[in-house]
Formats: sequence, C-alpha cells, structure tokens
Amino acid sequence: MIYTTTLLSRGSIFGSLISKVRPLAAASLSNSSALHSKTLEEKIGLPPRPKKPLTPYFRFMREMRPKMLAKNPSISTIEVVRQLSKSWGEVDPKLKERLQSEYKRDQELYLEKRTKYDATLTEEQRSELKQLKQDISDAKERKQLRKRIKELGRPKKPASAFLRFISIERTNTPQTENQTYREWHQKATAKWARLSDEEKAVYMSESRKELDQYKKNISIWEEKMIRLGHIDVVRHGNLIDPPEPKPRKLQAAKEK
Repeated sequence: MIYTTTLLSRGSIFGSLISKVRPLAAASLSNSSALHSKTLEEKIGLPPRPKKPLTPYFRFMREMRPKMLAKNPSISTIEVVRQLSKSWGEVDPKLKERLQSEYKRDQELYLEKRTKYDATLTEEQRSELKQLKQDISDAKERKQLRKRIKELGRPKKPASAFLRFISIERTNTPQTENQTYREWHQKATAKWARLSDEEKAVYMSESRKELDQYKKNISIWEEKMIRLGHIDVVRHGNLIDPPEPKPRKLQAAKEK
C-alpha cells in the first residue's frame, strides 16, 4: 500500500519564516546576559567550547539597540527589534562593510580556538557528546510529535481501573493540609489494595467499556490521518497491510 504526504514548497514559506525568526532571535539575544544555560560540554563536566562570533546582523542589533532605547526608553523590546530589523536592509554600506570585516576577523579566531579545543577531547568524550546531542534531538522530536498529535485531535486513552479509583478518591477523600501528595497517594493505593474483587470489578467494567470505545475511535482517527498524509502520527503496526485470508477450501485441504 502506498501513502502520499503533502509537501510544502520552499519558496512559499522561507521568506515568512526568516522575517519571523530574525526578530525573535534578536529579542532573545537582548536578554542573553540575564539567562545562561549550560552548554553540552559543561553538562558532562568539560570546559565550555569557544563561542561562535556574532554575525554582522546581530552586531548591528547590539550596537544600535542602546541608542534606540536612549531616544525612547518606553519602547518595547519587540518593537526595537522590529525597527532595527527593518533598518538593517537600508543600513549604510560602510557600516555593513565594517561589521562584516569584524565578523570575518572574529570567525578566523573562533575557528582557530575551536580546532585547538576539539584536539583536547578524548574519543570517549566525543562519543558522550554525540550521544547527548542525539538524546536532546530525540526528546525534541518526541515533544513536537506529541504536540502535533494533540493538535490533530487524537482520541485520549481512557484511565485504567486504578486511576479511575484514584480520581474518585481525590474527590471523596481529598488531601489534607498536613499531608503531602505522596502520603495521600500511598494511603489511597493501600485502600485500593484492600478492595474486594467485586468492588474493583465496578471500576474495571467502566474502564473496559471506555477502552472498547477508544479502540474504535482511534482506529477511525488513524484511518483519517493516513488519508490526510499524517503517517507519522499513526502507530507503526497499523501501516502494515494484514496478510490476505486464505480460501477456506484450500486451507481445509492442507489440514487434511
């Protein structure tokens, strides 16, 4: 079976993406001094790697932002970025040439420092960095996929019998002021364990009904997603065609 996906043309989105990303990136740059996140190297106990130099565009933003704020202290950061982003397209060629020259000089220094830094890393450290990058990339993809699934309206899996009991218990016997959630949960879990099979059956029966309905809903939803080309949100097993059923006569003959 062949499924097709809708492809977006590059020309239709690149211009709008650049116009949106540049101001947002510059806005984050303005707050970079207040926020500091650890580099991958620092997370595994290595000294931080040399930082890449600012591009001419961001050098322009760094130089002009204080001047604009001095003229208009009440202006918002986003508005500053928008105005400077627009001004960059009409900037004095001499200023742009200077910024490009400074960037080229700093880029050469950066490459020299980065080469020396990379030479100090052991194979084990390189492998650890590579794995950390992959883990971060995988986590980001999973997060984006969960967001897409939610936006596409995937049916929500019903709660188990135990979770259904816990939900009801939170209403009937809420957590007290002097009780931590962990203590309350342990108490509720112990209460569930003391329930008889007949008492648990009530919760299990409701869960089974909702689960049967969920299976029908998820099947309909996944078929719809396949038709629309959203194959990445469909469970992999459902993308494999089941084998064709064997004719009854032939199967009976083989059994004899």
